[in-house]
Amino acid sequence: MSNEWDDVLRDQGYRITPQRQLVLEAVNTLGHSTPEELLTEVQKTAAAVNLSTIYRTLEVLEQVGLVTHAHIGHGAPTYHSVDTDAHIHLVCDTCQGVESIPADAAELFVQMLREKAGFETDVAHVSVHGQCASCMDRQKLL
Repeated sequence: MSNEWDDVLRDQGYRITPQRQLVLEAVNTLGHSTPEELLTEVQKTAAAVNLSTIYRTLEVLEQVGLVTHAHIGHGAPTYHSVDTDAHIHLVCDTCQGVESIPADAAELFVQMLREKAGFETDVAHVSVHGQCASCMDRQKLL
């Protein structure tokens, strides 16, 4: 993992801690994951870390712009690394899989919302629920 993340933390007045490093590594390893999933991953290395540490660490990492979250389901938010390309989350309601597509796929829709409603959309927090191609194919076979 690059040391850029520690520069980001230091530049904004935060210390580099083992917990922050472990949580950030878990976010990068798991991709889209809930705090509970991150806890399970972090505890493989540091069994003493608890869920409140995960939440506090995610809050700091989000404040400095290293991670972001989306509300993909009805439960806890899902966290992932901030990347240079904004994306939309496609959530399969059958298998619970999450796929990311470039945000510009919604360009016409976002433009219509801006023009008709004066509404500026934060596409990075958008999740679209439906059924993935694999699940649709399995249903056809039944």
